[in-house]
Amino acid sequence: QVQLVESGGGLVQPGGSLRLSCAASGITFSMYAMGWYRQAPGKQRELVATITRGGNTNYADSVKGRFTISRDNAKNTVYLQMNSLKPEDTAVYYCNVQLVSYWGQGTQVTVSS
Repeated sequence: QVQLVESGGGLVQPGGSLRLSCAASGITFSMYAMGWYRQAPGKQRELVATITRGGNTNYADSVKGRFTISRDNAKNTVYLQMNSLKPEDTAVYYCNVQLVSYWGQGTQVTVSS
């Protein structure tokens, strides 16, 4: 069975950094593009970043220059490095296996003073 486990969320002050991880199992990880999404209360789930099996990346305009998505196929893990965090980045962050729509349970990120 496919399983995605997000981790690394927490409370951080504005301007701080977090690194999220998503560990995948039950799939041939290297064969799939991966994505990070986020959802804030009362808002639609938003695509944050994607990375293809070949390592090409794409970012939402709101996070360009601040967030970096990467993957380690040997560890079956995708990462999201988040720098210069803003209060509007507060959300539950989810990873997703693209095309087949496998989702993890999410990890809470709260940016507040």
